[in-house]
Amino acid sequence: MSVQERKERERADRERLIVATARELAEQQGWDAVTTRRLAERIEYSQPVLYSHFRGKREIIGAVALQGAAEMAMALRAATSAADGPRARVTALARTYLDFAERNPAVYDAMFQLDGGLAFAHEDTPEPLKDGFAALLESLGEVAGEGVHPGLFTETFWAALHGLATLTRAGRLPPEDTGRRVELLVDRLAKY
Repeated sequence: MSVQERKERERADRERLIVATARELAEQQGWDAVTTRRLAERIEYSQPVLYSHFRGKREIIGAVALQGAAEMAMALRAATSAADGPRARVTALARTYLDFAERNPAVYDAMFQLDGGLAFAHEDTPEPLKDGFAALLESLGEVAGEGVHPGLFTETFWAALHGLATLTRAGRLPPEDTGRRVELLVDRLAKY
C-alpha cells in the first residue's frame, strides 16, 4: 500500500469516526449537544482536524442523514422482500419506517427535520436520498391505483408516515395505537 493510499484510508476512517461519534452523541443527548469542541474531545483529535473533514455541524448532520437514508433503504427492502403480496409489503414498509424513526430519533431528525445542506427532489439530490425514496416507491408504486402517478402516491404515503412518526414522537398521538393507524393507512390509501 502506498503512502497516499494509507493517508486516504486514515482520512476515511477519521471521517467515519466523526460521523459515528456525532450520531452517538445526538442519540444520547440531542443535536444541541453536538459541537465541534465536544466531538474533538470525544474522538481525541483537534477541532482543525474536524474542520478538515467537515466545514461545520451542518455538514456533519448531512453526513448522518446520508448514512441514515442508506440504512433506512436497506431496512425497507429487507422488510418488503420478506413479505408476501402487495398489502403485506406495504404494511411491512410502513411498520419498518415507523420503527426506524422510533429507534433512531436523532438520525431521523438529521434526515428530515434538520438542515444538513442536502437537496431533496432535485437533480443534485445525493444518491442515498434518492435510493431511500426508491425503496419506498418500489412497494408503493404498485399500489398507487389506476390513473395515480406512482411518485406522487409515494410522496403522499411517505408524508403520512412522516406525520405519524413525528406526531407520535412528540406525544401528540398515543403510541399504543400505531398498529391501528398503520392498518388504516394501508387499507384506505393503497389499491390492491
